[in-house]
Amino acid sequence: MASVKQFQVTFDCAEPERVARFWCEVLGYVVPPPPEGFATWDDFNRSLPPERQGSSFVCMDPSGVGPRMYFQRVPEGKVVKNRLHLCVRVGTGLVGEERLATLEAECARLVPLGAVRVRLLTADDDNESCIVMQDIEGNEFCLD
Repeated sequence: MASVKQFQVTFDCAEPERVARFWCEVLGYVVPPPPEGFATWDDFNRSLPPERQGSSFVCMDPSGVGPRMYFQRVPEGKVVKNRLHLCVRVGTGLVGEERLATLEAECARLVPLGAVRVRLLTADDDNESCIVMQDIEGNEFCLD
């Protein structure tokens, strides 16, 4: 039997630290300690060649269960819909008005952080309601 592999979610973005800190707030993730020999991530960043300064950032699940998230600077901006998106599962097990209230409360928490509400997808015969959103650089995600 094959073992389960760990994986990392990688975001292409313009401002890695800003986007990483947004996702820390969304998911309850933390920034790991800086590499050995550096008191802060700023100290580490200043040790890099100028072209690599600010080029990446990381956040992680403090419990170690969720995937590590890596944010890397790319020169091009986002131009089309994501082929992959995260579903932030805040309404698991809830249905109807209780689910909608939970989704709306989470949406209200995230909008002041820079998230954008795109649309509500209401429940149908096959799916429960969810809210489609965008992060601070326009990457789509769902509150599910």
